Amino acid sequence: MLGRRTSHEDLIDHLIRTTPLGRGEAVRVVLDVLAYFDETVEDYVRRRHRELQARGLRNAAIFEVVSEELRHRAVAPPELSLRQLRRIVYG
Repeated sequence: MLGRRTSHEDLIDHLIRTTPLGRGEAVRVVLDVLAYFDETVEDYVRRRHRELQARGLRNAAIFEVVSEELRHRAVAPPELSLRQLRRIVYG
């Protein structure tokens, strides 16, 4: 990123000033966070379903957890019913 300013330079500079992160690490953190929040609702639901299923949770519990998690996303999507969540996963 040397010599190139991104649209998130203020945030990167803030992280460098307020944390022990170096510039390269701060850039990676910002890019990782942006990628995380850029995930579509559908991709988020599918990913979380796989993760929770791998932990041994059953679908009824999984869809309750995912439904609650969606309410707390940085840019909250519209509230989805349990049926809508199932359709995202299973089509």
